Amino acid sequence: MASRLLGRGVRQPIENLYALVRVADEIVDGGAEQAGLDTVVAARLLNDLERDTERAIEEGYSANLVVHAFARTARWAGFGAELTAPFFESMRMDLSLTRHDQDSFERYVYGSAEVVGLMCLAVFLADDGTERTAEDRETLVAGARALGSAFQKVNFLRDLSADVEALGRSYFPGLDPQKFDEEDKVRLLDDIDAELATAARSVPLLPANARRGVSLAHALFGELSSRLRATPAAHLLTTRVRVPDPVKLRLALAANVRTAR
Repeated sequence: MASRLLGRGVRQPIENLYALVRVADEIVDGGAEQAGLDTVVAARLLNDLERDTERAIEEGYSANLVVHAFARTARWAGFGAELTAPFFESMRMDLSLTRHDQDSFERYVYGSAEVVGLMCLAVFLADDGTERTAEDRETLVAGARALGSAFQKVNFLRDLSADVEALGRSYFPGLDPQKFDEEDKVRLLDDIDAELATAARSVPLLPANARRGVSLAHALFGELSSRLRATPAAHLLTTRVRVPDPVKLRLALAANVRTAR
């Protein structure tokens, strides 16, 4: 929904980024598993995808249309393996790790979410072309990372039970989903809300091409965080909390008004 509020110049490049993210995710958790492929084969497919992506960014072409579109976007936006390598590292972690310690969790969130935020930021700035101060760029980078991290952690929290039951994974370090309680929930949401606050400070500095879409995405996950906080911890193990469509529409209208000022 938020992508529909992005400017025309960045909407397709952002879709190109997320198409590759989706392909990698399908290799790890989707089509490859459904086809009966084991983790060894999935890892090989993921490595092949990474090599194809790196080569396409370097050469400007791939016969794989998803990779080709991603590479063209990366070349235009000015990023390369410094962002794609951590992403693929995190995807590989999903094939071998079912429990995280603090170090692996931070590396996983950085590669699976924060770098995607940085890729999006690179697209927004490439389309805008405005020179920014070092301080503003630092705020934008911190905001992009914080927003990506908060999004990922919100999804981990609302999918806590499903990740354990369907995928055998528990992402939050030191957390036993079977003993999940209010104290755990509040601690995790306090961290998420702090990251959303960091991200909020960067939104006014974003180019006009991105401000409405990012503002809506931020508002949607802020609303989801509030709903998770209002839901008893025990219910989160059996219920997937979501934002109703009428509320999404209200938030979209508010984002339009807020960013038009």
